[in-house]
Amino acid sequence: MTDEVRGERIAKWLGRTGVASRRDAERMIEEGRVKLNGQPVTHPATFVTNSDLVQVDNKPVSNPDRTRLWRYHKPDGLVTTHKDPEGRPTVFASLPEGMPRVISVGRLDLNSEGLLLLTNDGELARRLELPSNGWIRRYRVRVFGVVDEARLASLAEGSVFEGVRYGPIEAVLDSKKGDNAWLTVSLREGKNREIRKVMAGLNLHVSRLLRTSYGPFQLGTLQRGELEEVQSRVIRDQVPKAVEKPTARKTHQAN
Repeated sequence: MTDEVRGERIAKWLGRTGVASRRDAERMIEEGRVKLNGQPVTHPATFVTNSDLVQVDNKPVSNPDRTRLWRYHKPDGLVTTHKDPEGRPTVFASLPEGMPRVISVGRLDLNSEGLLLLTNDGELARRLELPSNGWIRRYRVRVFGVVDEARLASLAEGSVFEGVRYGPIEAVLDSKKGDNAWLTVSLREGKNREIRKVMAGLNLHVSRLLRTSYGPFQLGTLQRGELEEVQSRVIRDQVPKAVEKPTARKTHQAN
């Protein structure tokens, strides 16, 4: 049977619709929330074509649209979830009317700001998040405290704070005024709130954290809350490469 006749695995198909990431789609299937042509789907390897009727929570899911990607300047004070149990404002509720359902590529926490990539294709989001891409995430970080440049440089060899091992981080002092300083921090992948926790390990309090780039995609001149779609040819040019050659020892992700 050809791939065109067989279709594709339903978890991957759902990921491409933007309903959820492939992982979340698999969880929905386990929870019995997905139906194919009126019957519950019991295995994520079930195949589906665009002529089939797929439902999530008894609501029909439209066939995948063309893959789209946006750069968004996330302000602080927004959470990167579709629904927040604490009722805090979300990134997705702040988007302009007429936007398709999108998911984020990685996250930025409540108090972090800057570049957040959004896509209607869960498969693309998964690919952009893969550590094997080697993509560098860069941040401008304002800290309060006394910066020890030698300890800052040592982060490039990896570090351990409060029993947690962190991968290489490149952190450079850009400027300082009194007890406030600005750093440029570069990571490839990382743990939740890694920059804040590592800086705390250096006795530095992060008072502002702004992501300026994610791989080849730049924040540029986007203003807070502004959204701009990435051209399809740029996605085609950049995503297959999925590798950025650093000019120095650059590193890991975090927010």
